[in-house]
Amino acid sequence: MSEKILTVTAENFEEEVLESALPVLVDFWAPWCVYCRRIEPAVEELAADTERTLIVAKVNVDEQEALADQFGVETIPSLLLFRDGEQAGDALVAPGSRDAIEEWLEDNGVTL
Repeated sequence: MSEKILTVTAENFEEEVLESALPVLVDFWAPWCVYCRRIEPAVEELAADTERTLIVAKVNVDEQEALADQFGVETIPSLLLFRDGEQAGDALVAPGSRDAIEEWLEDNGVTL
């Protein structure tokens, strides 16, 4: 995983996501998920290209079941956006490309 991507757990979720001054894109994933691994390079590129305007974080649903349950994550990968301590818009489930992620972010008010 890229050093530009935060690993989020129940212990640091509030500090890293809800209290963040920047919008936070949270990728709910699992290591065994083929589609999660397929979209991972796009998520990593996005993290590297937007480090001053967006924080990218990952939640391993196998290790953080309570967080996945809290946000209703039933399908992975699921991307959720948080701004000002709140979830912004609906989740993006199984995006097909980086372009799809960027379009979803822009639709939810994130300027890239």
